[in-house]
Amino acid sequence: MARVVVGLSGGVDSSVAAHLMVEAGHEVIGLFMRNWHDETVTLHDECPWIEDSNDALIVAEKLGIPFQVIDLSEEYKERIVDYMFAEYQAGRTPNPDVLCNREIKFDVFLKTALKLGADYVATGHYCRKDTVEKDGKTVHRLLAGADPNKDQSYFLCQLNQQQLGRALFPIGHMQKSEVRQIAREQGLVTAEKKDSQGLCFIGKVRLPDFLQQQLKPKKGRIIEIARDFPLHREDTNTHNFEHEGAVAPYKFRPEDGKVVGEHSGAHYFTVGQRKGLAVGGTPEPLFVLATDVEHNIIYTGQGESHPGLSKQGLFIRKDDTHWLREDMKMEVGSRADYLVRIRYRQKLEPATLYCEPNGLYIIFEKVQKAITPGQFAAWYNNEELVGSGVIDH
Repeated sequence: MARVVVGLSGGVDSSVAAHLMVEAGHEVIGLFMRNWHDETVTLHDECPWIEDSNDALIVAEKLGIPFQVIDLSEEYKERIVDYMFAEYQAGRTPNPDVLCNREIKFDVFLKTALKLGADYVATGHYCRKDTVEKDGKTVHRLLAGADPNKDQSYFLCQLNQQQLGRALFPIGHMQKSEVRQIAREQGLVTAEKKDSQGLCFIGKVRLPDFLQQQLKPKKGRIIEIARDFPLHREDTNTHNFEHEGAVAPYKFRPEDGKVVGEHSGAHYFTVGQRKGLAVGGTPEPLFVLATDVEHNIIYTGQGESHPGLSKQGLFIRKDDTHWLREDMKMEVGSRADYLVRIRYRQKLEPATLYCEPNGLYIIFEKVQKAITPGQFAAWYNNEELVGSGVIDH
């Protein structure tokens, strides 16, 4: 029997995870994380934290386990929110959910659990873990969830061996429908509750309102680039890497297109975005091709098949490359074939990774749409997540 602390979020997944840990005979403690106090930007009817913490409490009482609310808002602001503002300000699009798991749930929260004498932290993530021996060492493997529609391994792509070693994923081998059925059978108040959306542990927020707390609105031009306009790459080739051209960003200038509208701040927009441009009258919808936060310009193109939206590959800086499987870390000058995902829910795409002195180049078999700086690319060996990194360009 182990002592297991479950992160109870007030949702059905963590509720059933806690139930399964109790059923397995473990000593279980439920903790709810409160990570945000500013309610001016949250949509109360979407994800009120008070309702969530109450549901978590009711579940804990039903399961007969101790429960408490812990306030991690200071750490959350410092590690997640400040990071988000800095990334948006720099013209990149961060993924707070990935950071939240690395910095909050499996760091600050895990340390809190260990202080309570926990052996493990259990979560309601749809992913699996197994442990193998390799060259006399214990190696933890992070595997995709059994439900392909709910697999959340991508969100855990920045974990390390120590964090994974302390993690349990009780529902990872199940389908979502099975999880709900167990919740119904156990009479858990969360059985029919909708899945939460929005920022990790905050809920659904009005992102522009959220960003405007720090990043002030600033009017600028929306420029449309014609589909047949000759695309030019930025010159980033400092290492004579043969595939540099496939990953270099496109270089747009104001004179390359026509002004079709006005926006309230380039830092509010992301590559591939369609909604929020408020420009009508075009035969096909406009998509964001690039943002220039320095000059406050958004470059757009008509239709998701616009050539300016597609690239063959991407680049990850050396310092931003992370190997969950440290024993599989690539040596400079080597190459390896993996399946790669550049956003949650995207299907895995075959690609070749090239390890160069400055970082990792990923070249896909097929061109990819809307490769977005600031997001995470994760690479898999079949169903095992091996490593990840922040997309630079």
